[in-house]
Amino acid sequence: MLAIGRALMTNPQLLILDEATEGLAPIVRQEIWAAITRIKEETGMAILLIDKSLQELKSVADRAVILARGKTVWSGAMSDLTSDVTRDFVGV
Repeated sequence: MLAIGRALMTNPQLLILDEATEGLAPIVRQEIWAAITRIKEETGMAILLIDKSLQELKSVADRAVILARGKTVWSGAMSDLTSDVTRDFVGV
């Protein structure tokens, strides 16, 4: 949370978060995802999220890109990310 707050103090046009909730307690994870949602809704700031938590990403992301070995294997609207796609490319 501190790193996100420090980044926001610079008034960025793009916020990049790489595994921002990895290894944190579930309650803290929920708070961070709620904060990301608020940032998106209240500021309209562009946010690049790198994460494995599809459920949380689906609630906040507009678009998704799935990479495998450094290559794009799927991209599109988050609403188009079906269970078939996640099974084939994410293993979920």
